[in-house]
Amino acid sequence: MKRFLSATAVLALTSGAAAADFNLTILHTNDFHSRFEPISKYDGPCPAEDNAAGDCFGGTARLVNAIKDAKSRSSNFVLVDGGDQFQGSLFYTRYKGKMAAEMMNMLGYDGMTVGNHEFDDGPEVLAGFMNEINFPILMSNADVSAEPLLAGKLARSAVIERAGEPIGLIGLTTEDTPELASPGETVVFLDSVAAVQGEVDLLTARGVNKIIVLSHSGYGVDQMVAKNTTGVDVIVGGHSNSLLSNTNDRADGPYPTMVNQTAIVQAYAYGKYLGELNVTFDDEGNVKQASGEPVLIDGRTPEDEATLARIAELAAPLEEIRNKVVANTNDPIDGDQAVCRIKECQMGNLVADAMLDRVADQGIEVAIQNSGGLRASIDAGEVTMGEVLAVLPFQNTLSTFQVSGAELIEALENGVSQIDKAAGRFPQVAGMTFTVDPKADVGRRISDVTVSGMPIDPEKTYGMVSNNYVRNGGDGYATFKTAQNAYDYGPDLADVTAEFIAKNGDYTPYIDGRIKIK
Repeated sequence: MKRFLSATAVLALTSGAAAADFNLTILHTNDFHSRFEPISKYDGPCPAEDNAAGDCFGGTARLVNAIKDAKSRSSNFVLVDGGDQFQGSLFYTRYKGKMAAEMMNMLGYDGMTVGNHEFDDGPEVLAGFMNEINFPILMSNADVSAEPLLAGKLARSAVIERAGEPIGLIGLTTEDTPELASPGETVVFLDSVAAVQGEVDLLTARGVNKIIVLSHSGYGVDQMVAKNTTGVDVIVGGHSNSLLSNTNDRADGPYPTMVNQTAIVQAYAYGKYLGELNVTFDDEGNVKQASGEPVLIDGRTPEDEATLARIAELAAPLEEIRNKVVANTNDPIDGDQAVCRIKECQMGNLVADAMLDRVADQGIEVAIQNSGGLRASIDAGEVTMGEVLAVLPFQNTLSTFQVSGAELIEALENGVSQIDKAAGRFPQVAGMTFTVDPKADVGRRISDVTVSGMPIDPEKTYGMVSNNYVRNGGDGYATFKTAQNAYDYGPDLADVTAEFIAKNGDYTPYIDGRIKIK
């Protein structure tokens, strides 16, 4: 297994080196989310006939050739990942981290950081993944010493070698992982800036002057880290699913985004792009030049036949459940995260309506679905269970409980508290309406709340339904953790949604103004 270079080896590499520029191509992915098969333009499953017509994107079989092609353009390269390989398709549901490990080993990754979804099934599944991979997975900003499955195994940084030069890799994971996943009580998350700077200083003391941070913290945090640290040359990002590009009109920023002397890159998500950054370092390890562009992996990229065969073999047990047609929709159902995390969206209405419909006869009046739990859109026409599971892959169950009107308002304030970051906590709702002022101070953004057509009463008790993740405080909904009469073991949310779509014939997606933005 590829791990650290020893301090002696690092010093041997750095001693006697001639003064010369050093060129390195950094190939990178992030937020792959188990999309081993091609995706549609909506980021969901892509029908075989569309893939044959060249209308699909990504998939590991294409990624094989995209990486091979990119490597042919460089004599010196690394392949790294910005986290969240786990979760997002039936492959993860069945194989957990084993399939991701197999595919990443085959592709030849040199390192990755821990994403929050790597903790979805607790430290045990992450530890199993670590036992399978032959490259380092890193996380600098957490203390894992009290977690026996990770202590002494999950490193904060690593050193790899290219063309006689040591290259430092540092892992960084979003600090709110305890709210987003299930790392457990024994994993304590730390300040990102201090953690990164501490590892930079340790690596520098070992003679390493080319340092790459692999960050699953989001584009905004990456810029903050670059601004407040010294010695970081490149940040390969993830978590915010940001497309950085110099040619795409929908890009979130330039590729790379330069903050001080640090080059920041990210390549959207789901294997749709392969990031390709070309960096020139001077002899002291400073970035002299950084340029590149994410490579779109579309139908023009051929699929590797051996990889296709292996994925088909692993997919065989999934086919019966995936291909079952459960409903029909007249139009595409928009679940684009760029929409659902900042305002009312069609997929949010569908899922929230489905939850409320299922338990309305239990005295439940309001439904809240966190937008981070909505992971794909659905094409028009027949809807398969596989498509529904792509939207709702987390195996969440329905939770019913009771809160006061004041607590419900507090929960909504949490939901919109990070609207500027397009965070996954944004609430999609049913049975209620509200207005959001994104420019107001956090905690004072919600107004005009109604429940069942009536102004909300802060003193009244309301029956609510959500998913078990939100009810237990996920995405910052801490107020729900102490809710009254909580029951977290309802039916699977994906099953509830599939049944709701099919309930009244063909489904027509819609928005109706239940969430207003000032």
